[in-house]
Amino acid sequence: MNLLVVEDDPVLGKALQRGLNEAGHACEWVRNGRKGLEEARSQRFDAVVLDLMLPDLDGVAIMKSLRGDGIRTPVLMLTAMGSVEDRVNGLKSGADDYLVKPFAFPELMARLEAIGRRVADRPSSTMTAGPVTLDLTNRRVLRGTTEITLTPTEFSLLEYLIRFQGQVVTRKMLCEHLWESDWEGVTNVVEVHINRLRGKIDRGFEEPLIQTVRGRGYVLRAS
Repeated sequence: MNLLVVEDDPVLGKALQRGLNEAGHACEWVRNGRKGLEEARSQRFDAVVLDLMLPDLDGVAIMKSLRGDGIRTPVLMLTAMGSVEDRVNGLKSGADDYLVKPFAFPELMARLEAIGRRVADRPSSTMTAGPVTLDLTNRRVLRGTTEITLTPTEFSLLEYLIRFQGQVVTRKMLCEHLWESDWEGVTNVVEVHINRLRGKIDRGFEEPLIQTVRGRGYVLRAS
């Protein structure tokens, strides 16, 4: 694994870096919270070992910032504070596991491997279609670096089109997906939502993604 250790204690930080390297992992060690947050935001790491008590930016603040940004990198939080309340606060902030100091290095390794397996087995929380990225966990949509605000219905509509990207999706399929009801006859409700979605996803961009297939439905094509 490619690991990041954020630990201000020089003795412990150096020992963790050496131990993780000797175990066959790549490990970067930083000594303050702001640098740790900057490195973790790069998303270059498979997991982060994060000290709770850091002098400039504590571990809970780092966790909330990462999860607020939609970054799902697994985090093992370290702390000398071992009360139930402390552990609950750490986990509620978004940490995947919690280890109280002092700890045995084999246990740290086992916990890192466990959260790595959980993440590997977890269904992807993002979907992509060309320049568009959907964060299913935080309900965020990006086209390139531009964030786009969608209503819940528009988000569900775009998610469905991406799941079937390159294939024609009929109006009946969309209606039944969005409203969980049988679709009969002619209605313009789907067209209204499609037009609103197009106005947000395609307006201002050179390449339109949502295309109408006359007499059949719609298709999302992304190069």
